Amino acid sequence: MSLRLSTVILPYRRWHEGGRTAWTRAEQLGFHTAYTYDHLSWRTFRDGPWFGAVPTLTAAASVTDRLRLGTLVTSPNFRHPVTLAKELISLDDISGGRITLGIGAGGAGFDATALGQEPWTPRERADRFAEFVPLLDRLLSEDAVSFEGDFYSAHEARNIPGCVQRPRLPFAVAATGPRGMRLAARFGQAWVTTGDPKLYESGTPEQSVQAIRGQAERLDDICAEVGRDMTDLDRVLLTGFTPDRGGPLQSLNAFVDFAGRHAELGFTEIVIHWPIADSQFAADEKIFEQIAMEAPAQLR
Repeated sequence: MSLRLSTVILPYRRWHEGGRTAWTRAEQLGFHTAYTYDHLSWRTFRDGPWFGAVPTLTAAASVTDRLRLGTLVTSPNFRHPVTLAKELISLDDISGGRITLGIGAGGAGFDATALGQEPWTPRERADRFAEFVPLLDRLLSEDAVSFEGDFYSAHEARNIPGCVQRPRLPFAVAATGPRGMRLAARFGQAWVTTGDPKLYESGTPEQSVQAIRGQAERLDDICAEVGRDMTDLDRVLLTGFTPDRGGPLQSLNAFVDFAGRHAELGFTEIVIHWPIADSQFAADEKIFEQIAMEAPAQLR
């Protein structure tokens, strides 16, 4: 299978002031999927405009026809499985079955305290995620669900008619630890990584490749443990968080070299950030578009 190229469009622009244009252009450029972050705010963008993921994807679905759409990633930090399932089923219907749910355990950023709660510990995030994903799987697959868990409950939650995609829309599960990887192996149609965050500041690209290789090998072992065919699980790399930083977007050749190294590790999809001036995602838009149009053919 050829390596798929996707993009992530941050929801920081008003829809009629450039927001819409990015999504329609992403389809024109031939990206496989255009994702957006599902945060209430994010890092250096906190004090500026930032819009909701689900309304943004709904609008994007209305102005595109072929482009797959999704979150990268949604987390339990401010989501509940029952209400999220209803929104996702609606979004999958509006898009004609083009939605992928990127989902992760969440972190300790602004989302973790926006609802007034104390931030959860890493263990509690993992515990909640382990309950969140199976319940969401049921809510998107069954007409009616009742469940009583340690963190989440559902009482005769109705989700008729269900997803356009059957048995439900695909999950792309972001995980680097064993518990999250088991969820990816059990419930995911794809696994997502950003690499090893400990290497971002002082590591080298070579160290990053080795770390990601280690993650992929652990995933292989876990797939074997749970009886999942590892070739049936797509592998997605969200770029921009490895020591390479923006280097792969400096030229077409640089990107092809970067993507090729990761394709050799078994990755089936590479995701690059839509350029944002004066940010960590700054990039030359002409080179970005050249990569979108020409790199996939070189990576087959």
